[in-house]
Amino acid sequence: MHPLWRLRIAQELPRYLLYAACAAGLLASARFAIAPPRPSPPPAIAVPPPPDLAAEGYASLFARRYLTWDAAQPQSSQRQLASFLGPGMDSGGGLTLPVSGEQRVEWAEVVQGRELARGEGVYTVAAQTDTAGLVHLTVRVARRADGTLAIDGYPAFVGAPASGPAQLQSALAEVGDPQLAIVVERALRNYLAQSPNELAADLAGGARVSPPELALSLESVQHLMWSPDRRSVRAVVQARDARGVQYTLDYELDVTAVGGRWEVAAIQMNPDT
Repeated sequence: MHPLWRLRIAQELPRYLLYAACAAGLLASARFAIAPPRPSPPPAIAVPPPPDLAAEGYASLFARRYLTWDAAQPQSSQRQLASFLGPGMDSGGGLTLPVSGEQRVEWAEVVQGRELARGEGVYTVAAQTDTAGLVHLTVRVARRADGTLAIDGYPAFVGAPASGPAQLQSALAEVGDPQLAIVVERALRNYLAQSPNELAADLAGGARVSPPELALSLESVQHLMWSPDRRSVRAVVQARDARGVQYTLDYELDVTAVGGRWEVAAIQMNPDT
């Protein structure tokens, strides 16, 4: 025979368990009402800092002066570089000229940049010279605490950034709408010919375009393809300038259907941005 207290516990245990479950549910509801869980914020996306255009220009200017020299006037080269050099750097930026010869830079442009630390970067400058041809020079530029720029060490000759052959997007769908093709061809013809009044007839309201400075005559539209989102078209055309030079050009036009007719919202670029 079981003791009486055990029988009572066996009989009352389910009821107490039910009470405990109800109490736990009430506590959980109160907790969610007082301090509801908040969704975790999405992970922050690292935004790269904007390019330091002043530092890029400084590197390009240094490369242009470093690569421009005349062996008959070595002092001139040193004077050109004097404002860039500081303590610890050799006279002339470590450049020792030959007995004879000269070199000029036809153009120079920054084609690559890499940040070493905050306020310090390495810029690859492509420079076309009249004797050595195309060369690439890396230049270290540091921005001091007072905001001024300074060359941080000697330059270095390097190879060109990696590149590959040009590619055309052949997977785009051809435009099959003849009315759209007519509007695109007419708009490009007036755009290239610098005929803003005629072009305005095919532009959407508020559209802003900036015709090229070089007037061209449109000869043919070779391909007209939809962009993947079907909001713009790409037109591969042939055009000719007044000298007879022929160009194959690739234009992108934003297009929209308004009141049963096609209108052009933009051509290749936005002049306001």
